[in-house]
Amino acid sequence: NKPFIAVVNSYVDIIPGHAHLDKVGYYIKQRVRAAGGVPFIFNTIGIDDGIAMGHLGMKFSLPSRELIADSVESMIEAHRFDAMICIPNCDKIVPGMMMAAARLNIPAIFVSGGPMEAGKTSDGRSVDLINAFYAVSQHAAGRMDEKTLTDIENHACPTCGSCSGMFTANSMNCLAEALGIALPGNGTILATSEDRRLLYAAAAKRIVEMALADGPKPREVMTRAAFDNAMILDMAMGGSTNTVLHILAIAHEAGVDFTMKDIDALSGRTPNICRVAPSSGKDGRLYHVEDVQAAGGIMTILGEIVRGKPGLLHEDSLTITGKTLGENVREHDIRVRNQTIRRDGLSTAKRSELSVYTENAEAGGAAVLADLDKNQFDPLDCIRTVEQAYSPEGGLSVLYGNLAEEGAVVKTAGVDPEMLRHSGPAVIFESQEEACAGILAGQVRSGDVVVIRCEGPKGGPGMQEMLAPTSYIKANPDLAKTVALITDGRFSGGTAGACIGHVSPEAAAGGTIGLLRNGDVIDIDIPGRKLSVRLSDAELAERRKGWTRPEPRYKTGYLAKYTAMATSASSGAILKWS
Repeated sequence: NKPFIAVVNSYVDIIPGHAHLDKVGYYIKQRVRAAGGVPFIFNTIGIDDGIAMGHLGMKFSLPSRELIADSVESMIEAHRFDAMICIPNCDKIVPGMMMAAARLNIPAIFVSGGPMEAGKTSDGRSVDLINAFYAVSQHAAGRMDEKTLTDIENHACPTCGSCSGMFTANSMNCLAEALGIALPGNGTILATSEDRRLLYAAAAKRIVEMALADGPKPREVMTRAAFDNAMILDMAMGGSTNTVLHILAIAHEAGVDFTMKDIDALSGRTPNICRVAPSSGKDGRLYHVEDVQAAGGIMTILGEIVRGKPGLLHEDSLTITGKTLGENVREHDIRVRNQTIRRDGLSTAKRSELSVYTENAEAGGAAVLADLDKNQFDPLDCIRTVEQAYSPEGGLSVLYGNLAEEGAVVKTAGVDPEMLRHSGPAVIFESQEEACAGILAGQVRSGDVVVIRCEGPKGGPGMQEMLAPTSYIKANPDLAKTVALITDGRFSGGTAGACIGHVSPEAAAGGTIGLLRNGDVIDIDIPGRKLSVRLSDAELAERRKGWTRPEPRYKTGYLAKYTAMATSASSGAILKWS
């Protein structure tokens, strides 16, 4: 009568966020057996976006999401497991496993490997992976010396775990708590903290209970209300634009009708109360995920939404704890107990044996501990009340217009106020590589709107993340706050600025972005939710007559197959074959 439990791991040596998951997987396997289950471990593939960045390897990142979903489905169906505990952490592994869980609908629980500690440079500045990318751009432009670049490089990723800002990986691991598919603490307890071990053990025990009870199952948890809750959290904390892409795909697998219009409606009702790197807080301060943990974690963010916007969160949504989301919030929100700071979930000088870290990690543990000791950390600024929100609307916005008939997405929380509305002439590039060369060669001037097209799911193919072009723009003081960028591709979760992605339909699908010409004036109105080009319907129709679909960039291999089935970002870039 012992249930067979699949330990769906994603240990991959080359991904810093997954480098410790071999230890984690075997520990969870032990705890499942101790709880009365029979564990069987297997691993998925994993692609590191940070390492795949800047070359054709990035084209394989988003497509790997589908491979992960399919491979997990294949293993579970072939071996008839009773339940599964999923151990993702970075990039496309999290949504790929969630898609599989929704598809399979057997009891499932998610417990990620945890977030990375933020780094500290020799002069005491907090840094992360994105600082390293920006430093490379500044060094290449002659604005940073070799010593400073090396200092940032050596400290940007000091430990294992998903990169320390609110980039895509941490956004998705946090959303798992609001979606109800993970235990409270999943998104913010550090990978190097001993408390992460307790979370692993609790998840292992819980999945055996769920297997014996045959529930709750993913489709009982991942309901329309749950997807609302996940995106409410995303808006409240200004998460990555990539979460939109993934949530749409997961909802599709769960059989839930959830669209970009629904997401935008939630954005209009949800205040942005937390800003985490790459978005900056008061006086330009950058918070990292360890700071969010110190201020209370995800349940405290949701608690502030409950207190400040009664009725917005669906508190009655079922979660894998067996309790409702509202019950989880009341149990784990530290402000309910009149506390504002927590030290649990943070690493100390004695880091967990289930983690790995470099010699450049802070000797005393998480950097935020030193700030706490010096009274240099304000938890009520890190996680604000609704009354003190950064903005009354969410950190993400969906724009529509004749340039984005099916929508486009922008991380509003990362846009400078002076760029919320912008008009300028289009400077068009047909690929990320062409754009990088053009920006560095001085083809882009103050006031321009950079257009990077043919980088969508079908056209790219693979909708590669574009951090390099935005880094080059941000690193140039003449362009940083005067140039906007739009694309049918997507950005890194570490992107900040007036960067509008996911323009749909994409160029390869016949979208208006494919009809633009250099010099066309583009109007961006983020508060008004509009993205348009100053061309009449007649002019667009005339241009469409002369448009021909671009030839696929790949004729063989996986990307050729992916190109044939990929849909635009407005549908989550899911695959369709009929």
